[in-house]
Amino acid sequence: MGFFPFQGAGTETEIINENITAGANDVLTDIKWLENEINQFKKSEKRKWILIGEAYYEGNQDILERKRWVIGKGGQLEVNDNLPNNKILDNQYAKLVDQKVNYQLGKPITIETKNDDYLKKLQDIFNKRFHRTLRSIGQDALNGGIGWLYPFYDENGEFVIKRFPPHEIIPFWKDSEQTTLDFAIRIYAVKEYEGDREVIVENAEVYSANGVEHYQWFAGHLVQDVTRSQTSYIVINDGENELSMNWQRAPLIPFKFNNKEIPLIKRVKSLQDGINIMLSDFENNMQEDARNTILVLHNYDGQDLGQFRRNLSTYGVVKVRSADGSKGGVETLTIEVNADNYKSIVSLFKKALIENGRGYDAKDERMANNPNQLNIRAMYSEIDLDADGIETEFQASFEELLWFINVHLANTGQGDYDGEYVNIIFNRDILINEMEVVEVLNKSPYLSEETKIAQHPYVKDVQEELNRNQKERQERMNEFDGYDDHFKTMNEESGDGNGQE
Repeated sequence: MGFFPFQGAGTETEIINENITAGANDVLTDIKWLENEINQFKKSEKRKWILIGEAYYEGNQDILERKRWVIGKGGQLEVNDNLPNNKILDNQYAKLVDQKVNYQLGKPITIETKNDDYLKKLQDIFNKRFHRTLRSIGQDALNGGIGWLYPFYDENGEFVIKRFPPHEIIPFWKDSEQTTLDFAIRIYAVKEYEGDREVIVENAEVYSANGVEHYQWFAGHLVQDVTRSQTSYIVINDGENELSMNWQRAPLIPFKFNNKEIPLIKRVKSLQDGINIMLSDFENNMQEDARNTILVLHNYDGQDLGQFRRNLSTYGVVKVRSADGSKGGVETLTIEVNADNYKSIVSLFKKALIENGRGYDAKDERMANNPNQLNIRAMYSEIDLDADGIETEFQASFEELLWFINVHLANTGQGDYDGEYVNIIFNRDILINEMEVVEVLNKSPYLSEETKIAQHPYVKDVQEELNRNQKERQERMNEFDGYDDHFKTMNEESGDGNGQE
């Protein structure tokens, strides 16, 4: 890592930290306690739901493991592979997650601060790459109830903000409200090679104000990593001396979906499963025919019903006989498939999924004939409820992230911005009736020009638009002054020619 001119030693924004609370130190040295916490987390309901949310978003849902069951000997259920077993997946859950993420995080955030230099530095950090990371954090928060950001310095000495998947992080909080992180364990798998053989190695890392403790997780136990038992977050090397430094806080920042960290999938899993089951059952019933449905045999010439089924599947014919006045024959027991019933049930499931997941229906009938602003706001009312809650949580997380950014700026000699006012604005991607909005803005005498420009649907950069307006006004004034000078000169020349003033 290259040399960093860290400044501000002894100030409040100093990165160096010599001490950590005695309680945390005691915990971090108790390997058995850490092992127990990791084992409990791996088996916990919380981690299970995080993995379910991630799997359902990717399309790995319960319907894909579905089997067809029949009543067998002794009334016990048995798997029957002879029946149609379609596995139709209509991933409405992923659509709901993408809808909510795009609604709240589809547009880049807006930063408000009175310090122009500070604004420029924050815009450099919160760039397009960060916006992509923030969208991934939004997905993590919805799928797992919480997402994690990790600010650090990469191998080139650049300040970078990285995402950690929520199923890898075990947090330990200082308070019962779970708002202040004490330390955290990260457990994750990596691919390594032993000769030509690929093996999966599970690593465990403990993040605290002391730095990072490195372990390997093997057979339910922590094994110290002999190559790097403990590392610092920052290493300054000027070619002669090396100085290790740590943040004053554990550099993991939680971004929560809600204060209970309840993932979205817990609200809608049964509804998503119901949609998949209905669609699969409909296709199963449509595919049932004489070769796989229930048959009633009269005077069947044979005893082995399995052989009968095999012959029917192979040859497509049935051999029956009539004897002792009893006529042979074959009948089927079929269930009438009413497509309208399935359509109605699936429609109800999808509507319930949107309502319980607090999304919106882009095909809402209110948008067909009269898409006025009142109807649009009504359509977005449910998703706004979640968006308001998410924004409250994310605002607090950005406040924590800004602490690390301010420390970075101060210790790299870019300025001390501790205490500077910053407001992070999430620009929601909402459908609007642009004509109505523009008309209201034009008819509002009490709004300033800047406010009107900020709310105008066609304006993306408020300051740039203000500058353009100022430039155009100045050009018109210059042009008017030019005409005024021109007419004044003409009048003077005309007065001289007639001997008049």
